[in-house]
Amino acid sequence: MKKLILLVALMLGSFGFTQAQKFALIDMDYILKAVPAYETANEQLDQLSKKWQKEVETKLAEVQTMYKNYQTELVFMSADMKTKREEEIVAKEKEANELKRNYFGPQGELFKKRESLMKPIQEEIFTAVQTLANEKDYQLILDKSSNMSLIFASPKIDVSDAVLDKLGYSK
Repeated sequence: MKKLILLVALMLGSFGFTQAQKFALIDMDYILKAVPAYETANEQLDQLSKKWQKEVETKLAEVQTMYKNYQTELVFMSADMKTKREEEIVAKEKEANELKRNYFGPQGELFKKRESLMKPIQEEIFTAVQTLANEKDYQLILDKSSNMSLIFASPKIDVSDAVLDKLGYSK
């Protein structure tokens, strides 16, 4: 009898652990493309990147021109003049590389600008996802557009449109 009561107690206790958990998926690419501020920010970043890239390319072209001129005039230069011109070319090249690093490096201006433009958008989306998760009692919401290996997902659990509704953008 004790074994039967213990078995029933274990079975009832295990039902608490096997309650159905609710999962959902979102497609972050789909959501971001529907947010006009994201597209505007991307356009600004592209324009800024092109402008800075052109500036860096101009500096590197100056270095190439200096080097070509140096090579053509090399036979007419004294040793001191050669050294001086080489130092000028190296300094100009360092300047161009420093400019490139300042604009496009890991902590460069483009990174900072992207962070300042994208962070508010990402926070707004995260807040909407969090609100939706709390309202619908989801334990887990995955992004199906990320690099994870998702083999199959039912379209029924995709709540991307609900997130857009929370953000105020309807499909």
